[in-house]
Amino acid sequence: MKILITICARGGSKGIPNKNIKEINGVPLIGYSIRAALEFANKYKADIGLSTDSIKIKEIAESLGLSTKYVRPVELASDEAGKILVIKDILDYKEKRLNKSYDYILDLDVTSPLRTFSDIIIAFEMLKSKPEALNIFSVNSASRNPYFNMVENKPNGFVKLVKKGRFFSRQNAPEVFEMNASIYWYRRSFFDLNTHTPITDKSIIFQMNHICFDIDQQIDFDFMEYLIQNNKLELEL
Repeated sequence: MKILITICARGGSKGIPNKNIKEINGVPLIGYSIRAALEFANKYKADIGLSTDSIKIKEIAESLGLSTKYVRPVELASDEAGKILVIKDILDYKEKRLNKSYDYILDLDVTSPLRTFSDIIIAFEMLKSKPEALNIFSVNSASRNPYFNMVENKPNGFVKLVKKGRFFSRQNAPEVFEMNASIYWYRRSFFDLNTHTPITDKSIIFQMNHICFDIDQQIDFDFMEYLIQNNKLELEL
């Protein structure tokens, strides 16, 4: 069984400058994902691929034990570039360079590091146990429910519920989940599809039993750093 772990971190970030290498509790943000990748790779003999367009990110990754000769193409380093295409490009590169075909791809998102080794393994076992599934991604229970208290604008200027349903309390509405961007497992066949999103009709979810969220704005960064520094997490990074 051949596994490739991908870590994708471009240099540009408008919300938080240099977000992927900004220190959080004394560790570059990318360091948490590199640490998780190395732990898994050492145990399961997996390969790791770093996708970045930034020399600085490469240097910091190398200081943390992960080096690469791959350079992300310019067209895949913009705000508009989709993550699936980014993963597919480094997957193709690693397969050609190492002359092998992978069975599974694990993507660890740099901006969502609140994961455990156990999380990664459980999600992997869930995917393997369902042969018809193409991929699995981590989620948490959603704080808002589109059947009950999420609305969108209509063309006439008024609003409507995002999803139709007659539910008078959130507890009675169907359970929904938020993708937390932390763990994505894919079968190799997923990347033979013409899709630009991890959500397909053959996707399944892994519900984390602890807090997890991705860093998008400075407030997210500050909140995550507070949780780590003050031992408020239910996990060890």
